[in-house]
Amino acid sequence: MNLPYPHFQVNLKVYPDTWGDHAVAFARMLEQLEAETSARFVLTPQLPDLRLIAAETDVTVTAPFMHATEPGRGMGKILPETLADAGADGVVINHAENRDTLTDLVWKIERCRDLGMDSIVCVDSIEMGRAVAEFDPDSVIYEMPGDISSDRAITQTHPDRVRAFLAMIDEENPRTRVLVGGGISTAEDVRLAFEQGADATGAASAVSLATDPEGLLREIAAAFP
Repeated sequence: MNLPYPHFQVNLKVYPDTWGDHAVAFARMLEQLEAETSARFVLTPQLPDLRLIAAETDVTVTAPFMHATEPGRGMGKILPETLADAGADGVVINHAENRDTLTDLVWKIERCRDLGMDSIVCVDSIEMGRAVAEFDPDSVIYEMPGDISSDRAITQTHPDRVRAFLAMIDEENPRTRVLVGGGISTAEDVRLAFEQGADATGAASAVSLATDPEGLLREIAAAFP
C-alpha cells in the first residue's frame, strides 16, 4: 500500500481557490504539518494539479477519478496509466458524486493493482462494503451520501454503524483498510473515528471552505492516536 495509516484525507473537489498555485500552497502546508506533528495527510486535488503537487511536494496524493479505459481511442477519458505516471499514489473509485458501475469498479481495482496505485473504493452501506471487499481493494471509504458536505458526522450520529462496518471488513478482508467519512468536520469527529477503530478519516468542504484551514488541521493533527 502507498497510503500511510492512520491518515486524514483532504479532498479539494472543485471548491473555490483550491486549484493551481492555491493547491500547491495547500500541499506545502500539509507537508509542514507532517513535519511538525505525528499526523499524516493524503491530498486529493483536481486532476490537472496532481502531477505538479507530486513533483513539488512529498505529500501523498490520490486522484479523484479515472475512467475504465485502455490506451487508444477515447477523447476526454482519464487513463489509469496517465495517473500513475503523474505520481498518483492511489485513485478514489465510486464516489457518491461520481458513481461507477460494478463492472468498472472491479476493473479499476485490478488496474490500480497492476499499476502500483492504491484502490480506494467508496461504499455507503455494510452490504455494499461486503460485496466490494470480495474484490480486495486496498481501502474503502465508508460514508452515507446524505452526510457529505453536512455537519452530521457518522462517528457522532451512528457510531454503532461504524463499529459494525469495521467488524464486517475485519471478518471479510482484514487486509482492506477503512476510512470513515461524510460529515467529518471537527477534531472531535476525527478522534471518535480513530477511537471507533477506523484506519483513516477525512473531509472535503469542512477544510476547503474553512476560514482557517491550517488552524483546523492543526486541531485535527492533535486528535491523531
